[in-house]
Amino acid sequence: MRAATYRKYGGPEVLKIEEIARPEPGPGQVRVRVEASSVTTADWRLRAAAFPSFTWLPGRLMFGLRRPRKPVLGGDFAGRIDAVGDGVTEFQPGDPVYGFSGIGAHAEYLVMDAGAAIVPRPASLSAREAAALPFGALAALVFLRDFAKLKPGERVLILGATGGVGAYAVQIARALGARVDGVTSAANAALARDLGAQTVLDYRTEDFADSGQTWDVILDPVGVSTPSEARKALASDGRFVALNMDWATLFAALTNRFRRGPKVVIGVNGDRREDLDALTEMIAEGSLRPVIDEVFQLSQITEAHAKVESRHRAGAVVLDMTGQAEAPSRS
Repeated sequence: MRAATYRKYGGPEVLKIEEIARPEPGPGQVRVRVEASSVTTADWRLRAAAFPSFTWLPGRLMFGLRRPRKPVLGGDFAGRIDAVGDGVTEFQPGDPVYGFSGIGAHAEYLVMDAGAAIVPRPASLSAREAAALPFGALAALVFLRDFAKLKPGERVLILGATGGVGAYAVQIARALGARVDGVTSAANAALARDLGAQTVLDYRTEDFADSGQTWDVILDPVGVSTPSEARKALASDGRFVALNMDWATLFAALTNRFRRGPKVVIGVNGDRREDLDALTEMIAEGSLRPVIDEVFQLSQITEAHAKVESRHRAGAVVLDMTGQAEAPSRS
């Protein structure tokens, strides 16, 4: 089967398209014929070994100290069940599915446990649309609902409100009953409003910390703020929720109990099937939709990585694994 591989760490140029063995499902596993995937921030960081701050050494030990242990990246996927292992009853060959595998989805076939983060694909979504969702939407859901404990009626500010996580955080925060504001570029302000943001700040000309406004929750999926900056714009019981951790953020989170006022919240998303089910329910209700910046073919994997690493995109960067050249417009 064809797969995008990286045999060493580095820039997008280390990625190659190779023929590798097709995996076979074992007991309790399913094999998916991948129709679409996406390239996420996690993918380019793994490819470049760009683990932030204190996570560099643990990251290299986990994924390969000198070279990658597992050469196929990709977590988001959508496709159809191709084969099932012994004991699998919830899926049958031909079932349309989507989910998050962590790694291995930038290949024509993917094997994973049937009980992992894989669920039936909503009939309203194409494979490309479904593959645009899991990484960003799962992170947004878990960090807002579980870590920030966002309540109906609270005000939340999403930094990077049209990015790979932010575009979903705006929608999910609104679905949870919050009043949502966003920070993005002027070029993407209309998209942020369309997704549900009421007030949109242009990060090039406006500083949210000096805006005179306050929020109950500030979500930073892109690592553009700090706890000290966020505290200026948080309510007395507010929460600064950081998806990217450095030493200052970790220290602030660990010392919350010794400080009055706003708290710093950090965590790790578990990528659970139950949370995918929650996303599917939001899709059915019409409160969540995929946001796609651009679609690339598998053969354009280097260009897709360069796009994501530029950190200037509106929504997900999708990989079409079927070889169909036609790409949808931005949605």
